[in-house]
Amino acid sequence: MVDRIVTGAHYGLRGWLVQRISAVIMAVYIFFVAGYIVLNSHFGDHLGRGGLDYYQWVMLFSNPLMRSFTLLFLIALFYHAWIGVRDIVMDYVRSAKIRLLIYVLLTVLLLLYSIWAVQILWGI
Repeated sequence: MVDRIVTGAHYGLRGWLVQRISAVIMAVYIFFVAGYIVLNSHFGDHLGRGGLDYYQWVMLFSNPLMRSFTLLFLIALFYHAWIGVRDIVMDYVRSAKIRLLIYVLLTVLLLLYSIWAVQILWGI
Protein backbone atom coordinates (compact mmCIF):
# COMPACT_ATOMS: atom_id res chain seq x y z
CA MET A 1 0.00 0.00 0.00
CA VAL A 2 1.28 3.43 -0.93
CA ASP A 3 0.63 6.36 1.37
CA ARG A 4 0.56 9.59 -0.56
CA ILE A 5 1.17 12.86 1.17
CA VAL A 6 -1.04 15.55 -0.25
CA THR A 7 0.52 18.98 -0.31
CA GLY A 8 -0.64 22.34 -1.55
CA ALA A 9 -3.03 25.06 -0.59
CA HIS A 10 -6.18 22.88 -0.93
CA TYR A 11 -8.44 25.70 -2.04
CA GLY A 12 -9.08 24.34 -5.51
CA LEU A 13 -12.14 22.31 -4.54
CA ARG A 14 -13.48 24.96 -2.19
CA GLY A 15 -13.04 27.66 -4.85
CA TRP A 16 -14.72 25.47 -7.44
CA LEU A 17 -17.65 24.78 -5.11
CA VAL A 18 -18.05 28.42 -4.08
CA GLN A 19 -18.05 29.49 -7.72
CA ARG A 20 -20.84 27.01 -8.47
CA ILE A 21 -22.92 28.12 -5.48
CA SER A 22 -22.40 31.81 -6.27
CA ALA A 23 -23.34 31.14 -9.90
CA VAL A 24 -26.63 29.57 -8.78
CA ILE A 25 -27.38 32.55 -6.51
CA MET A 26 -26.65 34.97 -9.35
CA ALA A 27 -28.74 32.96 -11.84
CA VAL A 28 -31.76 32.90 -9.51
CA TYR A 29 -31.50 36.66 -8.96
CA ILE A 30 -31.09 37.40 -12.68
CA PHE A 31 -34.05 35.20 -13.63
CA PHE A 32 -36.19 36.87 -10.95
CA VAL A 33 -35.31 40.41 -12.08
CA ALA A 34 -35.68 39.47 -15.76
CA GLY A 35 -39.08 37.93 -15.02
CA TYR A 36 -40.11 41.05 -13.12
CA ILE A 37 -39.09 43.24 -16.05
CA VAL A 38 -40.83 41.05 -18.62
CA LEU A 39 -44.06 40.74 -16.63
CA ASN A 40 -44.25 44.42 -15.80
CA SER A 41 -43.27 45.53 -19.29
CA HIS A 42 -45.81 43.25 -20.91
CA PHE A 43 -48.80 43.74 -18.65
CA GLY A 44 -48.16 47.26 -17.40
CA ASP A 45 -49.45 48.63 -14.15
CA HIS A 46 -52.94 49.15 -12.73
CA LEU A 47 -53.34 52.40 -14.72
CA GLY A 48 -52.89 50.60 -18.03
CA ARG A 49 -49.44 52.01 -18.74
CA GLY A 50 -46.95 49.63 -20.23
CA GLY A 51 -43.34 49.39 -19.17
CA LEU A 52 -41.59 50.04 -15.91
CA ASP A 53 -41.37 53.43 -14.31
CA TYR A 54 -39.35 54.83 -11.44
CA TYR A 55 -42.16 54.21 -8.93
CA GLN A 56 -42.23 50.48 -9.69
CA TRP A 57 -38.47 50.21 -9.22
CA VAL A 58 -38.70 52.09 -5.93
CA MET A 59 -41.48 49.77 -4.76
CA LEU A 60 -39.47 46.69 -5.73
CA PHE A 61 -36.30 47.80 -3.96
CA SER A 62 -38.06 49.26 -0.92
CA ASN A 63 -38.86 45.71 0.14
CA PRO A 64 -36.22 44.58 2.69
CA LEU A 65 -36.24 41.06 1.21
CA MET A 66 -35.37 42.40 -2.24
CA ARG A 67 -32.63 44.59 -0.78
CA SER A 68 -31.22 41.60 1.10
CA PHE A 69 -31.45 39.39 -1.98
CA THR A 70 -29.70 42.09 -4.03
CA LEU A 71 -26.95 42.35 -1.43
CA LEU A 72 -26.59 38.55 -1.44
CA PHE A 73 -26.35 38.70 -5.25
CA LEU A 74 -23.63 41.35 -5.06
CA ILE A 75 -21.66 39.42 -2.43
CA ALA A 76 -21.89 36.30 -4.60
CA LEU A 77 -20.85 38.33 -7.66
CA PHE A 78 -17.84 39.88 -5.91
CA TYR A 79 -16.71 36.55 -4.43
CA HIS A 80 -17.20 34.87 -7.81
CA ALA A 81 -15.08 37.59 -9.43
CA TRP A 82 -12.41 37.29 -6.72
CA ILE A 83 -12.05 33.54 -7.23
CA GLY A 84 -11.98 33.86 -11.02
CA VAL A 85 -9.38 36.62 -11.08
CA ARG A 86 -7.34 34.90 -8.36
CA ASP A 87 -7.18 31.69 -10.38
CA ILE A 88 -6.22 33.52 -13.57
CA VAL A 89 -3.53 35.52 -11.77
CA MET A 90 -2.15 32.38 -10.09
CA ASP A 91 -1.95 30.65 -13.47
CA TYR A 92 -0.52 33.43 -15.63
CA VAL A 93 1.29 36.04 -13.50
CA ARG A 94 4.72 34.76 -12.55
CA SER A 95 6.05 37.69 -10.54
CA ALA A 96 5.06 37.49 -6.87
CA LYS A 97 5.18 41.28 -6.52
CA ILE A 98 2.84 41.90 -9.44
CA ARG A 99 0.56 39.12 -8.23
CA LEU A 100 0.38 40.71 -4.77
CA LEU A 101 -0.28 44.13 -6.31
CA ILE A 102 -3.16 42.73 -8.38
CA TYR A 103 -4.62 40.99 -5.30
CA VAL A 104 -4.43 44.17 -3.21
CA LEU A 105 -5.97 46.33 -5.95
CA LEU A 106 -8.76 43.83 -6.56
CA THR A 107 -9.47 43.53 -2.83
CA VAL A 108 -9.66 47.30 -2.39
CA LEU A 109 -11.85 47.67 -5.48
CA LEU A 110 -14.28 44.94 -4.38
CA LEU A 111 -14.49 46.38 -0.85
CA LEU A 112 -15.24 49.84 -2.24
CA TYR A 113 -17.91 48.37 -4.51
CA SER A 114 -19.42 46.55 -1.53
CA ILE A 115 -19.57 49.73 0.56
CA TRP A 116 -21.06 51.61 -2.37
CA ALA A 117 -23.70 48.89 -2.89
CA VAL A 118 -24.76 49.04 0.76
CA GLN A 119 -24.94 52.82 0.54
CA ILE A 120 -27.16 52.62 -2.55
CA LEU A 121 -29.41 49.83 -1.26
CA TRP A 122 -30.00 51.20 2.22
CA GLY A 123 -29.42 54.90 1.56
CA ILE A 124 -26.86 55.22 4.34
